[in-house]
Amino acid sequence: MSAAHDEARATPDGPVLYEKRGPVATVTMNRPDYHNAQNSAMTYALDRAFYRAADDDEVKVMVLAGTGKHFSAGHDIGSPERDAHLPFDRKAGLWWDHSDKAGAEGRFARESEVYLGMCRRWRELPKPVIASVQGACVAGGLMLAWVCDLIVASDDAFFADPVVRMGIPGVEFFAHPWVMPPRIAKEFLYTGDRMSARRAYEIGMVNRVVPREELAGRTRELAERIAGMPRMGLALTKRAVNQAEDLQGLHAGLDPVFGLHHLAHAHNAETAEDSLGGMDIHAMKAAGTKET
Repeated sequence: MSAAHDEARATPDGPVLYEKRGPVATVTMNRPDYHNAQNSAMTYALDRAFYRAADDDEVKVMVLAGTGKHFSAGHDIGSPERDAHLPFDRKAGLWWDHSDKAGAEGRFARESEVYLGMCRRWRELPKPVIASVQGACVAGGLMLAWVCDLIVASDDAFFADPVVRMGIPGVEFFAHPWVMPPRIAKEFLYTGDRMSARRAYEIGMVNRVVPREELAGRTRELAERIAGMPRMGLALTKRAVNQAEDLQGLHAGLDPVFGLHHLAHAHNAETAEDSLGGMDIHAMKAAGTKET
């Protein structure tokens, strides 16, 4: 058995698995019982895995995947392993520890780090990253897919950002008007409906749609093809396209919407049951969505 497989098998119960096969490193979210909902432990494990792949000269391309039926159901707002109150070794921002702060101060500090800060940094990874998406890619799951350079989706995949139902204007990494046309983004947010993989392909948010049983193989095939390019050429090309997006306002646009996001949290905390407007995981499921 290869060392890469030994690495992947070494932590079968960890929140993130890491496997290297040739020039491709696969980083896999591993909370299938909770549909890969993102708690802080998973977020920081993802960060370590991305750094590991970036530092490995043998790795040319990364794949981000999720175990189980779904890619990611979003932020963890209700599993037994929810750890939003715990301190972690901060890596992505300069804000202070959130865990001993109350109210908006603690919430803003935490989300600046684990949501907006992490996603901004992962988008700047110098190696191409391909998201391999099956099933649900919802709310916080969108942020993980959107920071990747390419998205390969299975034909059963769907995308949704239903947090307007909480009174919140979309997830923290607010890339909506850049990954889809503005009017589509408004419909996506106003309704909270699911967008099918086929529709996501039609609007240019997804690169390829493949049969579910072929997702891993087809994603790896694309990754290996890209890995044949020079490493420096790939890094510079990624930087060039990212810079073009930033000139179109992506980077600068994130901060003001992040402020609106936290205004919504603060409003909810004053007028509703909690900062999520009383919408826990069960209420969000009960609300349901249509598919477009």
